[in-house]
Amino acid sequence: MHPGSDEATLDAMESDLHAIPVRFRAVAPACDYWTLRVVATREERLAVRQGVPEPVARSRALGAMVTVEVDGGLGYGATSDLSGSGLRRAAGEAVAWARLAARLPLPGTGQLMRMATSGDYASPVEDPWDAVSAADKLAWLAATAPRLRAGEQIVDWLAALYHRDQQVLLADGAGHETLQRFSWVAPTLRAVASDGMLTESRTVGGANAVRQGGLEQLASLGFPDRADAVGEEALALLAAPPCPSGVTDLLLMPSQMVLQIHESIGHPLELDRILGDERNYAGTSFVTAEMFGSYRYGSELLNVTFDPTLPEQAVSYAWDDAGTPAERAHLIRDGLLERPLGGALSQLRSGLPGTANSRACDWNRPPIDRMANLNVEPGATPFAELVGGIERGVLMDTNRSWSIDDSRNKFQFGCEFGRVIRDGELGEVVRDCNYRGISAGFWRNLAAVGDAETFHVAGVLNCGKGEPNQAVFVGHASPACVFRDVDVFSEA
Repeated sequence: MHPGSDEATLDAMESDLHAIPVRFRAVAPACDYWTLRVVATREERLAVRQGVPEPVARSRALGAMVTVEVDGGLGYGATSDLSGSGLRRAAGEAVAWARLAARLPLPGTGQLMRMATSGDYASPVEDPWDAVSAADKLAWLAATAPRLRAGEQIVDWLAALYHRDQQVLLADGAGHETLQRFSWVAPTLRAVASDGMLTESRTVGGANAVRQGGLEQLASLGFPDRADAVGEEALALLAAPPCPSGVTDLLLMPSQMVLQIHESIGHPLELDRILGDERNYAGTSFVTAEMFGSYRYGSELLNVTFDPTLPEQAVSYAWDDAGTPAERAHLIRDGLLERPLGGALSQLRSGLPGTANSRACDWNRPPIDRMANLNVEPGATPFAELVGGIERGVLMDTNRSWSIDDSRNKFQFGCEFGRVIRDGELGEVVRDCNYRGISAGFWRNLAAVGDAETFHVAGVLNCGKGEPNQAVFVGHASPACVFRDVDVFSEA
C-alpha cells in the first residue's frame, strides 16, 4: 500500500473500488487500448504450536496494474499510489514500455484481446471468517491441538488456520468493468513423531488444501475432525516397516493426486511454457504444439478438465485477469490431448485454442498462463473395488516430496503414509513411500478411476512461476486412482 496511507483511507478505497477507474479515466494515456486492474487483499493466519499460540499474522495490500497497447506493443505499469498523479505515473511507465515492446513484437500477437462484458462474481460464503473473532478461532485451535499429541513420541504438533480475502476489479477504456470478490480458507493439522532415531510426519491440509468460501469449508478439509487420526497415524508410521520396493500396482489417494496432476499434467500443458517463456527459469515441457488433437497422454480412463465452475474450488471465477470469460473445457478426453492451458495472448501467439487462465498473483504483476482449477474427472469404480482389483500393490497418501525434470516428464514423488495391498485387501501401514515414472507411461497405465464418492476438492497454496516470481493458489480435484506397473521404492 502507498506510504502514508492509513487504515481508514484503505478501508474507504476498498469499500468503493469503482471510484479508482473513474479517477484513472481522467488521466488515461493516449493509446490503442488500456485496462486497469485493481487488487485489494487481506490475509490472516492463526496457529497453536505445541500448546502455545503463535502471534496472529495479518497483512493487507492495495494497488493497481495498468496495461496498455501502443502500435502492437504491450506495456505494464504498477502502483500502490492510487491518487490521480500516482495512476498517471503508472500509465506513463506502461506507455514507455509498450513503445519499446512495439519495436520487437511477439510473433502473431496482433492486438490485445478486448474486454466484452461487465459484471460481478463472489465466492459463496455461508459462515464469514470475520463473524468469529480471532480470539475464538484461537480457542478452536487450542482445543484441537492437544488431540494431535496421541502419545509421548509426538514431539511437535500444530493446528493452524489461514484466510485470504481479495477483491479484483478490471476496467477498460470502453467502459467495461468486472468486480470479483474472493474468500479462501486453509487449515493445517500436523503431528511429528520421533523415537530419537527415526522421525515421521503426518499432515492434513497445509499447502495442499485450500477452498473458496467461509468457515463452513473447514470440515470438508478435515478440520478439526481429523486431528485424532493425524497423531495416531504419525505414531503408526514410527512403528511401521519401510515401503516394499519393486514394480507393482499403486493406489493414489486424492491428496497425492493433487501433486501428480499439478506437476505432470498442469505445468506441462501451460502454453507459455510450451512456447519457451519459462525456459530460463523453470524449464520447458515435453509437450509440443503439434501434439494437440492426436497425442495419447493417458489411458482411455483419463479425463482432465479446466473447470472454473465448482463454487468451492480454489480458483473458480467468472473472468481471468485479462478479462476473458471463464468456461469449463476438456484438456484431455478419453486419454487424448485436446487443448493447452493458454490464455488469450498465448492463444494469439500459437494459434491454438486455450482457456481463461491468464492470472496474476497480485496488483504488481502482469497476468501469465497459470493453472487454475485443473481436475481429473471421477470414474465409476467404488473405493472397495479399487482395492479389490489389486493383487499386489501399495496405497499412498499425502505428498511429502517432489522432484521432476526440466521438461516436466521424468518424476519422483514421496508420500507421508502408505498401506500394503495384498489379494484385494488393505494390509499394514508402511513408511518412506516413494514412486517414480515418466509422465506419458505413467498416465497410460491408469487402470481404474474412483467414483464420485472418492472425489475430493483440494488445491495448492504455493505454486510458483514467472520472472519475477508469482506464487498463486491452484485448484485440483480428483478421485482415487489405480496405476499399473509403477516403480515403487523406499530409501530407508
